[in-house]
Amino acid sequence: MSCIQTIQDYALRSVGFGERLLPKSDFTLCEQFTLIGSGMIWNIYFGLMALVTGFFLATAVALGKASANRWLRKPSEWFIFLFRGSPLFIQFFFAYFFFLSLKQSYPLLDTLTSAWLGALIVLFLNTAAYSGEIFYGALRSIPKGDIEAADAYGMTGWSRFRRVIWPTMLRLAWPAYTNEAIFLFHATTLVFFSAFPVWQQRGDALYYAGYFADKTFNPFVPYPILAFYFILLTLVVVWGFGLINKRLNRHLPVAQKSRIKFRVNLAR
Repeated sequence: MSCIQTIQDYALRSVGFGERLLPKSDFTLCEQFTLIGSGMIWNIYFGLMALVTGFFLATAVALGKASANRWLRKPSEWFIFLFRGSPLFIQFFFAYFFFLSLKQSYPLLDTLTSAWLGALIVLFLNTAAYSGEIFYGALRSIPKGDIEAADAYGMTGWSRFRRVIWPTMLRLAWPAYTNEAIFLFHATTLVFFSAFPVWQQRGDALYYAGYFADKTFNPFVPYPILAFYFILLTLVVVWGFGLINKRLNRHLPVAQKSRIKFRVNLAR
């Protein structure tokens, strides 16, 4: 089988298109690159959807934690503490069995046990908690002079938040938020590795890398391929977030512009 034919058969296999049966023996590099790359579709889906939706919840949680109203502050604090204080792997585990119990009582909720929705909810809540803490720290770091200047111009309420507080919060938080986005995409490898089952062998990139490693007893080919794909994905994220970071800091002198710095997350 030529490499072009392999790509046609397996490039979209992880989402249900193409050859259904996986190769059984005599694995080629093209098959491994193609199938692991096909699984990356799921990793990109989980990371992108959780990041987009979690951004808005994170903003609300940060504002809630910074609020003087304890009925807004306390739920936000406990939400952040709960999801930052427990491992993501355990969150997947408990969420799946919680959704499974709901499915038994309410059959219409059976889609919650599917990874495309159930695991996405977990990632959405998890990244919202981490990002909410980042945004909260940025809110606390907004210079008082900026707020006083907004008051002097007569800005109040929503106008002051939209024109001064929110843009400044994003500008201060963006370097750290970029690292959270990168780690979120890496954390998507836990979806099918934890409790959520793989349906018809339509797994993510780690699933296919593990499949080849088990069949060939040689992990030194599929796992470097997996790392290669995630390095490419990380470069794309860095590039995209870097463009946004430049946009947020376009009005500042070069010496005052915040730059994206990477920090290693040893645990989630």
